[in-house]
Amino acid sequence: MVIRMVAWYHPKAQLWWNGRQNTFQQLSDFSANADTKIIWVHCSSLGEFEQGRPLLEAIKQRYPNYELLLTFFSPSGYEVQKNYPLATWVLYLPMDSPRNAQWFLKKIHPELVIFIKYDFWYYYLSETNRLGIPLLLVSGIFRSNQLFFKWYGAFYRTILKQFRYLFVQDAVSESLLQQIGIKQVQVAGDTRYDRVQTIKQLWQPIDLIDSWLGKRKAVVAGSTWPQDDEVLAPMTSVFQQTAFIIAPHNVHQSAIDACKKRYPNAQLFSEWRQRMPASNVLIIDNVGMLSRLYRYGTVCYVGGGFGKDGVHNVLEAAVYTKPVCFGPVYNKYIEAIGLVACEGARSVTDSADLQVILTTLLQDEVYCTQMGERAADFVVKQAGATDRIMKYIYEKRLLTN
Repeated sequence: MVIRMVAWYHPKAQLWWNGRQNTFQQLSDFSANADTKIIWVHCSSLGEFEQGRPLLEAIKQRYPNYELLLTFFSPSGYEVQKNYPLATWVLYLPMDSPRNAQWFLKKIHPELVIFIKYDFWYYYLSETNRLGIPLLLVSGIFRSNQLFFKWYGAFYRTILKQFRYLFVQDAVSESLLQQIGIKQVQVAGDTRYDRVQTIKQLWQPIDLIDSWLGKRKAVVAGSTWPQDDEVLAPMTSVFQQTAFIIAPHNVHQSAIDACKKRYPNAQLFSEWRQRMPASNVLIIDNVGMLSRLYRYGTVCYVGGGFGKDGVHNVLEAAVYTKPVCFGPVYNKYIEAIGLVACEGARSVTDSADLQVILTTLLQDEVYCTQMGERAADFVVKQAGATDRIMKYIYEKRLLTN
């Protein structure tokens, strides 16, 4: 009800509401041959989709006779990936309720259900389990302060017990689950390490960026928020011979306008056809380029680390052998913790702190290279989660050729 009211003036809420109305129509029209084999994969948002993508690709390659049904909770995932070529159907997940769960699962009748990282919807999970459909969690991550591990968290623990098997990212998560009686768990790692390796292998240059940068050094700042801009903006004047590429997390017009005010001399990427940027600051006002842009950075900055939710995907930058910087809020993300621990990344607290680090990295090429190598080496050593999960699916005969 709240989202429906907010949708009148909030674009993302409107997409969320309208998308679900279309879902019911799409499901009403849903039809598959009696011999069609379906795998249902659910992702909360775009980040979780990218996390699960290596597994989806591996499944389609190993079991091409299965069709993928991909669902999202958030518009940020659905709107970007609604035409994902490996999925036969891409939908919003209807709200969690007994009726919706029964109707949805009866309609699609999947042979395997995979949830990526989280989004634990009780009725969907319990109905899947009741029907005897194998249910897997991939790249799960758990912390002791979550409701599952509280004395009053019995109901939430029943949600986790619906899974046939849980693949988690680290030993801490495995231990926490085992302490509450969940034994069907294995440390497989994070499939995002596999994903960024693939992105690196498939990388293609962006000619406009190449021509604009020339031989200049560059700072590529991705998934930035206004708090990040407050820290970054002064750097564009301090390091005037360095190019700055800013890729905001939010590319709605109002957010881009606000970002532009932080960098008054910057030019938008969408304006490039009129003239090449004379400024040393370029703002990327589109979605989809960031994973390629990090390759151009001498130093990469990943946003989100000054907000309550924490830093965004640091692996997309680290995989390119780049030193990485981000704000102080990263304690929930083991990949960021690991990069700092191996000295492939640095956390900054304010503009003065960032200036010191950038001065060192932009002037000392040996140190900059070594830090980037440590970051890339960390990514390589953590890869392999996809193969571990695929091995389980094969050995347990959850899918057949």
